[in-house]
Amino acid sequence: MARHASTPMIDIDARKGPSPLGMSPAVFLRDYWQKKPLLIRNAFPDFVSPLEPEDLAGLACEDGVLARLIEHDKSTDNWRVRHGPFAETDFPSLPDHDWTLLVQDMDKWDADIRAMLTQFAFLPRWRIDDVMVSFAATGGSVGAHVDQYDVFLLQAQGQRHWQIDASAAIGKGEPPLEFRDDVELKLLREFNPTHDWVLQPGDMLYLPPGVPHHGMAVDACLTFSVGMRAPSAAELLGDFVDTLAADAPDSLRLTDADLKPAGDPFEIDADAMTRVVEALNLLRMRDPDRLGDWFGSFITTYRTAVEPATDEDARPRIEIEWDLAHGASLLRHPWSRMAWRKAAKDARLYAGGQVHCMGVRDACALAAADAIDGPLYDRLGTRGRDAMFALLESGHYRLQLDDFEPGEHE
Repeated sequence: MARHASTPMIDIDARKGPSPLGMSPAVFLRDYWQKKPLLIRNAFPDFVSPLEPEDLAGLACEDGVLARLIEHDKSTDNWRVRHGPFAETDFPSLPDHDWTLLVQDMDKWDADIRAMLTQFAFLPRWRIDDVMVSFAATGGSVGAHVDQYDVFLLQAQGQRHWQIDASAAIGKGEPPLEFRDDVELKLLREFNPTHDWVLQPGDMLYLPPGVPHHGMAVDACLTFSVGMRAPSAAELLGDFVDTLAADAPDSLRLTDADLKPAGDPFEIDADAMTRVVEALNLLRMRDPDRLGDWFGSFITTYRTAVEPATDEDARPRIEIEWDLAHGASLLRHPWSRMAWRKAAKDARLYAGGQVHCMGVRDACALAAADAIDGPLYDRLGTRGRDAMFALLESGHYRLQLDDFEPGEHE
């Protein structure tokens, strides 16, 4: 699409710069992150999808997988949404046009897709929510909509036509964001694109929150959506207040030792409201480590659809240590979310809401490791090893012996 000279650079070719951004992460974060969209041609040159449409359809038929099928009748502009799990007979009966299959959390189900997240290591890993994969038949779409999170849309197979309304980013006012009330999807009532492109395999479109967009399959295609969902202020406040209330001793109450005779016994006067504020302030987390532990616990459980389960047939610690010394490893459960934080003393490791204290080196190593082998275990300190076994007992790791070959879908 032609661009006026005054329009900010909004599409680039990554072959002219470092992949996958076509620029350094620092420049991308400074100029684009949560500021304006960016089309990156050849973000992943010569990209070959690790997944085929048949694999996606097969997974959408399994229990526990979050999948949706969206069909559009263009003659009436009606939209139909169905939720999985689907039957294998559902797909052969579909037409060859105007439908889309979407499967969430593909980074948890497929190791090759999970490995792609290393390309986004310039962002905090705890900010990455999931990789959603969509297959669209020719003309397939989910309609013009807007998301409240950052997303990287990587074209994996086929071609997809993208239109976006970048009015706010290019200084042309705010786009209309009213939703239609005649469909169950949150589709925009009005959509006025400022840019449009056809993406080829390996091209990637970055969209910050609040940018209206519409994608339509030119031919049968696969698209990978790397979503960076962040909790809303309401979600943060709700969990924070729940934590405060759960930890508060019963002795913390509204007090009024300075009470004066009431002028009107039915009035809630200014002094009463001052005491209410003082009572609430007693619950504030003034300790930075306590506040950090709350957030670390919250963010490592945020939007997690599956919790690792305890292994009822766990081996004794001494046997596992022997296994690690002889070629075995502990694989991180794909649904396990970990992060770490420097604390007033040493560090904290957070995993699915758990908090473990240890040295900085151990916390950093455990949070980053998808697998723990003998050499890594030997480098851990006592507290790091203890935390590792506590996490193993609660299902965050699974023992893999050296002669075990895991399947494609873990």
